Amino acid sequence: MAPDNTPDNAATPASWAALPGTSGNPDRKRPQPMELSPPALAARLVRQALKAALGTLDRTTGHPYASLVTVATEPEGSPVLLISELALHTRNLQADQRASLMIDGTAPDGDPLAGGRVTLVGRCIPSESATAAGRFISRHPAAAVYAGFADFRFYRFDVEKAHFIGGFGRIVDLEPAAIVTSSSRSETLAAAEARIVAKVNAEFGLSLGCIADSHGGATVGNWRISGLDGEGIDLVGTAAALRVPFAQPVATPEAVWQEIERLAREAGQDKMKV
Repeated sequence: MAPDNTPDNAATPASWAALPGTSGNPDRKRPQPMELSPPALAARLVRQALKAALGTLDRTTGHPYASLVTVATEPEGSPVLLISELALHTRNLQADQRASLMIDGTAPDGDPLAGGRVTLVGRCIPSESATAAGRFISRHPAAAVYAGFADFRFYRFDVEKAHFIGGFGRIVDLEPAAIVTSSSRSETLAAAEARIVAKVNAEFGLSLGCIADSHGGATVGNWRISGLDGEGIDLVGTAAALRVPFAQPVATPEAVWQEIERLAREAGQDKMKV
């Protein structure tokens, strides 16, 4: 993540010390889940993904080759991979950048064909992004061990089209703008991201758990923010990830704090809690 030059007084509002809310009230109402459109569901699957199936073209035979990769996203939503140049899929990409990325959002029980999944089609290219490493390692801390190895490199998946299946009868082809949105990217937020993420994770862990719970995440597990952008925050738990959207796009650190305050209030927090 880019260095943060945001003043401290802009990074932590005093209102975080005492948020109005309904904590402790058993009759409090949770935020009602929105009925998301197929494009919004597809974008959420990409934002929440921890892993995916990468499809490349075998450099010797031309056959489709599928492999498992871990993924993160850039602020605007482009998937980011950290892969070794020794791996077959990377050697395939060096010969032909065309690729696909299948993200499985189906539930562990029930009929998997009734759940959601999205296939991205495009090109997977070496990334020169200043935010790729920080966002990927924040999402996958274990990657810090090998991210600096000489044979590992970050790649960006440039989406050219997407194919979303939300269950039987819910099949939609999508344009890249459904997955990658310019309103999510803000250089001001990119500069402040590391500080905001570190402070919230260090000081307000319990509140993040309540926010995750109110947005459909598991109640068990240590939830933390792995990244943020102009349209929401990405939470990572013990074995899952969750995308929590803002009410409206934002472009400044102050507006991010206000949105996280709102999410905490909706989760029933009187105060931001460790």
